[in-house]
Amino acid sequence: MPGLTGGDAAEQPEDWAWSRPGLEEEETAPPGVDTSKPSIARVYDAAIGGRDNYAVDRAVVEELRKISPEAMEAGKINRAFLIRSVRYLAEQGIDQFLDLGSGLPTAQNTHQVAQSVNPQARVVYVDNDPIVYAHGQAILAKNAHTRVITADFLDYDGVLTHPEVEGFLDLSRPIGLVMLAVIHHVLDEEDPRGLVAAYRDRVAPGSYLTLSHVTNAFPETRELESVMVKALGRGQMRDREEITAFFDGFSLVEPGIVALPYWRPDEPVAEPLGHAGLLALGGVGRKPLDA
Repeated sequence: MPGLTGGDAAEQPEDWAWSRPGLEEEETAPPGVDTSKPSIARVYDAAIGGRDNYAVDRAVVEELRKISPEAMEAGKINRAFLIRSVRYLAEQGIDQFLDLGSGLPTAQNTHQVAQSVNPQARVVYVDNDPIVYAHGQAILAKNAHTRVITADFLDYDGVLTHPEVEGFLDLSRPIGLVMLAVIHHVLDEEDPRGLVAAYRDRVAPGSYLTLSHVTNAFPETRELESVMVKALGRGQMRDREEITAFFDGFSLVEPGIVALPYWRPDEPVAEPLGHAGLLALGGVGRKPLDA
C-alpha cells in the first residue's frame, strides 16, 4: 500500500476509529505531517516493519491484522516483487524509472535495485504524502541519480511535466513505470484504467509497466477493503480480469499475470501458497516498439 498520490485521507468522518485523541501524543514528525490521521504510505511502512510511521498508522495495521494475520506478510511479498521486477527491467536495458505512489524509501527500493544493475540508472519517486518527501530528501540527498517529488498521481500531465521529471528523465526514450500496490487505491469513478492508459500513451515505445494489485478472490478481502476505506478514504479490490485489463496496450512478459511469488522467483516457490502469497496479483508488460 505505498502512498497513493491522488487521494486525501484527511477527508474522513470525525468518528472514524483511528482519529481518536491521544494516538499522536509524544510523537514528533517533520513539518506538515499530520500524525492524527493515518496515511497510505505510513500504513504500508508499518505493515512491512518500517520505522517511519506513527501510532495512528500502526492502529490501522492492527485492525487489518485482526482480519487476516497472514495478509500482513503481503507487504513484504510485494517488496520482493518490486526487487525482482525492477531488476528485470534494468537487465533489459531500462535506465530510467518513474515510481508512482512510491511510498517511503526503504531498504532495496527502486533506485537501489536499478542502480545495482546500472549505477547510472535514474529514478524519480512520486508521492503526495509530505513525509515521503521529507524522508526521501534526507535519504537520497547524496544520490545524484535519484529524485523525490510531491505530486498528485492522478494528475498524469502534472507529473510528467514536473520539472524534476521532465528535466531529469528523457521521456523520448523507454522508461520503467512502477505502479506497485497503488492502483487498488484508485476508485472506479476515478477511471483507473484510463489513468494507466494515459501514462502508457505518454511514454516511449519499448517502455515497461510493472504493476501489482490486491485481488478480491478471498472473503476477507472485502473486510480489508472496508478497513482501508474507513481509515484511508479509499481502497478497491478487483478480480483477475480487471487487473489484467490495466495492461491493455502492453505485451505481457512471461509468466503473465500471476500471484506475486510466482513472478520469476529467485528460488522455487514453497507450496502451497498461503493467503499472503495469493492476496495480490502482478505482472510486467512492455509497450510495443511499433506503438
